[in-house]
Amino acid sequence: MLVKDGRVTARGWTQAGGRPHAEALALAGLSDGGAAGATLYVTLEPCAHVSARGPACTDLVIAARPARLVIGQLDPDPRTAGNGVRRIKRAGVNVTVLDDANARASLAGYFARAEYKRPRVTLKLAASLDGCIALADGSSQWITGETARAHVHAQRACHDAILVGGATWRADRPRLDVRLPGLEDRSPARFLLTRGVVPDGVRVINRPSQIAEIEGALTLYLEGGAAAAASFLRDDLVDEIHLYRAPIVIGDGLRSLGDLGLTDLADAHGRWALSQRRQLGSDEFTAYLRLR
Repeated sequence: MLVKDGRVTARGWTQAGGRPHAEALALAGLSDGGAAGATLYVTLEPCAHVSARGPACTDLVIAARPARLVIGQLDPDPRTAGNGVRRIKRAGVNVTVLDDANARASLAGYFARAEYKRPRVTLKLAASLDGCIALADGSSQWITGETARAHVHAQRACHDAILVGGATWRADRPRLDVRLPGLEDRSPARFLLTRGVVPDGVRVINRPSQIAEIEGALTLYLEGGAAAAASFLRDDLVDEIHLYRAPIVIGDGLRSLGDLGLTDLADAHGRWALSQRRQLGSDEFTAYLRLR
């Protein structure tokens, strides 16, 4: 976003697939000298490397010559990683790096890929007050109400890929798509954790660590079931938990999680922090971030 004399003069955002970058779009429509005296705000440090998919945004910023550049987060990509800032400063532009938590959160998938070499994983759990996800016979429709289910579909639309375990697939044959009006085309790529036969239109991984091999996905939404969820937690691959808690008590039902391999209760503490709580109809939604 470019701001001059208290007025926004240009905006841009990175397009689907990662290119063009936000800076390229924001600066593209400016006339010569249009950025003079302005402040350019960017979420991530402008890239400093030329790609077959687009120009180096550092070069575009230097050519536009704004008076000031404000950056939310430095780019962890070693091809940029501070090099963009150094080059832009040498060109005479005043640069401020905020190291802003909100900027980082908006790029959580990108940072997970850069730092952990895998997508960022959100585990979704829908359970009763006593931690069950189904009756003892496996009946699970519906634990939560319509508002909570719509919220889940909105979360699906925000993720690049979605995954369930083989048992969930065999029991429910879930569609794993987005069924909110206007967002149907945002359905994530479907994956199945199994060693069984590959279903049509669904890709398979055999173990949680293989999410690192999923191409083009910065974010993964893990919807179940109990064994798949537990396996990702055991391997410490979950970055956020979304818990939808319905005001019902089931008793002798199927538990939301399988064995996590814990042998000492102390190991369960200090790993998760509450980040969000809200009411969705009669259900409560809470989100927890993994402390790393």
